[in-house]
Amino acid sequence: MTHSSRGNPTRSQRIRLPIALTIAGSDSGGGAGVQADLKTFAALEVHGTCALTCVTAQNPRAVTGLQPIRAALVLGQIEAVFAELPPAAVKTGMLFSAELIRRVADYFARGARPPLIVDPVMVATNGAVLLQPGAIRVLKERLLPLATLVTPNLDEAEILVGRKLRSVADLEAAAREIHQRFGCAALVKGGHLRSGPLATDIFFDGRKILRFNAPFVLDVSTHGTGCTYSAAVAAFLACGESLPHAVAAAKRYITRAIRQSYRAAEYTVLRHDPAGRRSRAVHFP
Repeated sequence: MTHSSRGNPTRSQRIRLPIALTIAGSDSGGGAGVQADLKTFAALEVHGTCALTCVTAQNPRAVTGLQPIRAALVLGQIEAVFAELPPAAVKTGMLFSAELIRRVADYFARGARPPLIVDPVMVATNGAVLLQPGAIRVLKERLLPLATLVTPNLDEAEILVGRKLRSVADLEAAAREIHQRFGCAALVKGGHLRSGPLATDIFFDGRKILRFNAPFVLDVSTHGTGCTYSAAVAAFLACGESLPHAVAAAKRYITRAIRQSYRAAEYTVLRHDPAGRRSRAVHFP
């Protein structure tokens, strides 16, 4: 009989990590997109897999180039992941084209699927258009009805409901309308709504409204916060949390990442802190 040496666990003793998949674009600056998603998964002790949809030339200031990846290859990446590393949760980010959205929706419309978090990336914080105009209709008609949760920021929520949102009450009404229209839970993020000292996000799943508040952190770039936030929701779902608890824990994670951000060259970068995994313990009254 052989015995493993101390500090060298046997195969049966090794930690088994949950798996999450991100379907999104690459950010050459490392602050958003797939790079932010994988950092978030790793910090929350989830094995991250990915399917790249676009390669971008970008930094925190601007997107200077973009090359979509063929839809067939994107689908091939997804199929390869599911074949050997079936994810317990999936998030989408930058999908860019109507064709790609259709192919992704077709895949997830087949049979059983894990929780699907849709971050409806349309416009970058720096103003770059990241979703073709004709793709918005396909996103609404084909992908959102398959989603467990959609996580629009203020601008994206306005596009989804077709009107301006100027108050927290408007965010709540938008979350209810999104659920009614598309059948998925909504997390409408109010970080761009400068109506007071707090950044308020509204969650609605058809049964309960939850408000998540955090003080604004001044002089911090928001590049990559949307990607990180939705990736954290997916990570907590992969770890077995319910959707409301996953959203609450993700809010705590992104708030910490902003507060503890650091400088790289002249830019603020979110800190993907491994201590964030302690956010799993969330209790509601």
